[in-house]
Amino acid sequence: MDIVITYVNGLDPVWQKDYEQHTNQPVLEKRFRDWGTLRYLFRGIEMNMPFIRKVHLVVSHESQVPEWINRDEVHIVLHSDIIPNEYLPTFNCNPIEMHLHCIEGLDEEFLYFNDDMYPMLLCKPEDFFREGKGVIGISRHWFPSNMYKHICRNSDRLARKALGLKPSWTFLRPQHICSPLLKSECKALYATIEQEIKSSLTRIRTKDDLNQYLFLDYMYLKGKIINLRQSKKHFSVGVTSPDKLHRFILHPTKKLACINDVQLTEERYVELRKTILLAFEQRFPNRSKFEIL
Repeated sequence: MDIVITYVNGLDPVWQKDYEQHTNQPVLEKRFRDWGTLRYLFRGIEMNMPFIRKVHLVVSHESQVPEWINRDEVHIVLHSDIIPNEYLPTFNCNPIEMHLHCIEGLDEEFLYFNDDMYPMLLCKPEDFFREGKGVIGISRHWFPSNMYKHICRNSDRLARKALGLKPSWTFLRPQHICSPLLKSECKALYATIEQEIKSSLTRIRTKDDLNQYLFLDYMYLKGKIINLRQSKKHFSVGVTSPDKLHRFILHPTKKLACINDVQLTEERYVELRKTILLAFEQRFPNRSKFEIL
């Protein structure tokens, strides 16, 4: 299986100029802030997921590729390689997620990682796929209380429509961790509802968007998902203490971790960033094959 990682460095001046030109608004710091932890995601993959065939890093510009990336080991994918030009540039993860299955040379089984997710302990292939089915926890929700949940509901409804199923009062919400996707199923769904997908594509996030859960919901409703929670710990930096983060990174109790960014004061961001980087460097001190520097 492969891994696909989407990454944004909001400090990149090329990207910032593009963003301000096409959105007419300042950069939303918490959504695009770079914590400097990407190399530890790669080190975690090498140490804890030795079965991975290829890693694909999806970015908007060449200027977004960290200088330490070993391109012999990491397949660099630009947005323009997978997304039709009329929908570019985009500063919204949702249109990117709609097109990950278009990556050239992508394996049938692939895991989609956000850049704030990390393999912390040794994983097995069956943690993610078993007998041609993805493994991830699926829950049901009643009310979309925020924009993110509105998007989840949109994705659920369209997946049901594509399969000829009746709408449901509830909507599915997959576990917020790496997504186990099947390329053939993504392609089949995209071909079935291409116009609906394309009409949802926006430069910045809106409540009418679709997200990658469209594909997971579709797979689940087809019997292609095993509803079993992956071993993971979720942290929100807005409420987690630096000490708690440090302890978990050094002595993880779950196989995967998600360290989710939120709006922070500059002082707290600097404190947490320093703590996280020091802990990751202790946890994963050795340079991986994915790094040249």
